[in-house]
Amino acid sequence: KREDSRTTGAVHEIENILQMYGINRIEAYDISNTGGYESVGSMVVYEKGKPNRGQYRKFKIKTVKGPDDYASMYEVLSRRFSHGKQQQKDMEQGKISATGSFAIFPDLILMDGGRGQVNIALKVLDELGISIPVCGMVKDDRHRTRGLYYNNKELPIDTHSEGFMLITRIQDEAHRFAIEYHRSLRSKGQT
Repeated sequence: KREDSRTTGAVHEIENILQMYGINRIEAYDISNTGGYESVGSMVVYEKGKPNRGQYRKFKIKTVKGPDDYASMYEVLSRRFSHGKQQQKDMEQGKISATGSFAIFPDLILMDGGRGQVNIALKVLDELGISIPVCGMVKDDRHRTRGLYYNNKELPIDTHSEGFMLITRIQDEAHRFAIEYHRSLRSKGQT
């Protein structure tokens, strides 16, 4: 019962806050770099409130020079969803099986930030003709999540609720995964 409360129950709380139903797959994205050096992006996947580590993906930023998180996020999302559309097309033509991880689109995208990050994601989706709800995780002055940014509004969230704790776990996991990849590339470069 406790596990259900932490996972599917937490997803239902998020659905209620966003007035959205049928959320199963959530993808969250983050960017990590040191002064623009070895910029990377991360994609973490949660299904039914639990991490699906086999679906996590790392992106080495190829086109952005310097510490530009918005441009880096634009590249990551463009690559992810362009590959996804191509994999879906290949599946329809029988070229690949249904195991292509990018072919499965999320029910909700969580961005590590507010309006700016959400607008980048919406721009990419619009350019690719994809419709997926995008929600930002708004932080306070101490870099802790304080609410959700959805449909041009900041929605408050009870910081003691299971939904809030799930959002925090997702945000921390996206951050951890990006930093781990960034550190490994940075240490290889220094060696």
